[in-house]
Amino acid sequence: MDELVHLAGLFIHPVKSLRACPVAAAEVDALGLVGDRRFLVVDEFGRFLTQRTLPRMARVATALSADTLTLSADDAGEVRVSRAADPAAPRRAVSIWKSEGLQAEDCGDAPAQWLGDFLGLKVRLVRIGPAFQRLVLKAKARAGDIFNFADACPFLIISEATLGDLNDRLTAQGQAALPMNRFRPNLVVAGCPAFAEDTWPRIKAGGIVFRAAGPCSRCPITTTDQLTGERGKEPLRVLATYRRDPKDPTDVNFGQNLIHETKSGTLHLGDTVEVLP
Repeated sequence: MDELVHLAGLFIHPVKSLRACPVAAAEVDALGLVGDRRFLVVDEFGRFLTQRTLPRMARVATALSADTLTLSADDAGEVRVSRAADPAAPRRAVSIWKSEGLQAEDCGDAPAQWLGDFLGLKVRLVRIGPAFQRLVLKAKARAGDIFNFADACPFLIISEATLGDLNDRLTAQGQAALPMNRFRPNLVVAGCPAFAEDTWPRIKAGGIVFRAAGPCSRCPITTTDQLTGERGKEPLRVLATYRRDPKDPTDVNFGQNLIHETKSGTLHLGDTVEVLP
């Protein structure tokens, strides 16, 4: 192989299920990429909300400065929220899938009102603070593996070749090619064959070691345009023809979940990716 396997994309999703931010470098802490999925939109009962049921969430853009999260949308203006934990903020118990009773900080009425007006329902925006503790529940998890508001793991990796393979299949059927943002990865790699990431037990990039935690089963978010919120049938229809999970054929897999064994460091675009045993 002439081209070294390397990081070709880095993405932070500041608020779970809102729009992503591409970055050139990102720090890593115990929870994952610093700034990634540190905020969550919940309903009035503390249950997490996503594009699965609210595709309109895709229309909310996110931006991070050193101190501030900014949410914005066309014709809706913007709202700013402090990134820093606030000991005086009210605590709110929230839940994501099987993770119940997670202690998060309520971000106040201004972002709740802005998001609620845009989404058309009562919501709250919450933030990870010192009281937050969430264990990775995957079978490959070990003691000390914790993470943020992501679905199941702190990292998701997809190769450019894997997306290229899917897009070849889509275009062969007269469908439009899809961008990587449909799949909401943190790490995008280049220089390897399609689906190579499925076979890597461990990798190292930027001095950080990652352990494979199993394939990512895909949901209707992949069928949602991440700029307009419009929903179609692809790629799930095509993926179902060749990416069904052999253990559970109701799942279609695309991308690999990762758990970071190295709990601090920095990743940069261009970092070489080394496959480890």
